[in-house]
Amino acid sequence: MTRRLMEGSEAIVEAAIAAGCRFFTGYPMTPFTEVLEHFSKRLPEVGGVCINAESELEAIGMTWGAAATGARAATGSVGQGLSLMQESIAEMALARVPIVVFNMSRGQSDYFQATRGGGHGDYRTIVLAPMDVSEAVELTQLAFHLADRWRNPVLVYGDFLIAHTSEAIDVQPIDFGPLPDKDWGIDGSTSGTGRSRMITSIGIGKAHSPTSGIIGHFEGIAPHLAAMQAAEARVETGFVDDADHIVVAFGTAGKFVRYVVGKMRADGVRVGYVRPITLWPFPEDAVARASEGKRAVMVFENSAGQLIDDVKISVLGRAPVIPIGGISTDASGFGVGDMYDAEVIRGRIEAVLAGQEVTS
Repeated sequence: MTRRLMEGSEAIVEAAIAAGCRFFTGYPMTPFTEVLEHFSKRLPEVGGVCINAESELEAIGMTWGAAATGARAATGSVGQGLSLMQESIAEMALARVPIVVFNMSRGQSDYFQATRGGGHGDYRTIVLAPMDVSEAVELTQLAFHLADRWRNPVLVYGDFLIAHTSEAIDVQPIDFGPLPDKDWGIDGSTSGTGRSRMITSIGIGKAHSPTSGIIGHFEGIAPHLAAMQAAEARVETGFVDDADHIVVAFGTAGKFVRYVVGKMRADGVRVGYVRPITLWPFPEDAVARASEGKRAVMVFENSAGQLIDDVKISVLGRAPVIPIGGISTDASGFGVGDMYDAEVIRGRIEAVLAGQEVTS
């Protein structure tokens, strides 16, 4: 594919196809709708399947069925739709079924949903938070790789701006390295052989023995999560070594903060930034190191305050943690408002530098 102007939703779909995704289903809900529309056009052209499901419940169930065969499969919605999928996402994590889930969110108030989940049991999902369309193309392909590597659901946390911003993009397949064979897939090849297998959230074993391996399966959850947490934390930092203050932000908000911090550094203001790329695993060590010796750690997020919890856990009293974000939206509720203006962000940072209280 040559470089061409693409809306974010289209670029994400092209990246998913480049990564080998051949099954997608979802229920239309703006700003996710355009992702579904592009999949419905493109997947049949490459021999794949896209289904407009009756609801998010059917969508996640169909995706589970496709992924259990070993196919690269995905679904998505906005936060409201993903609320309906939480039980199945938890079950797939516990059953070690790899899928990719896209949240084209309405702002950043789905942070707790993405990082804590609303399902049951000891499960976590890797969460990738791109800052723009270009990074979304890379992280979408990475999401499919990580899902297969860890046999775990992976969430791509986008938003209205990423979905509807256009960039000149050349989508090329990215090789992230070898992956284990999918010898666990239920593809029908072992039926009637005495070697049939099953996939459930309470253990993986032979079809005639549903209880096979339950204890070992559950005991393996903790080391599985610990290994993901140790290996997959990703972060971008800038100007933190000599900064007096740092700002933590993710996603599109993180890109705006990075721009503002760059301008302030050019003016001689000693401020730095930390942008978590994975929301889980959260880059705790990087945030902790960046906070050492700082006068304050500011948190800029488009919500009433959710990211700030993970920042406080990471900082652990090394510096004051101060919220400088808040709710920013338009009448549609899609999370686009004037809080993202560079002048507004700079004003909030400067207020903290001056010892003033920041109000939304």
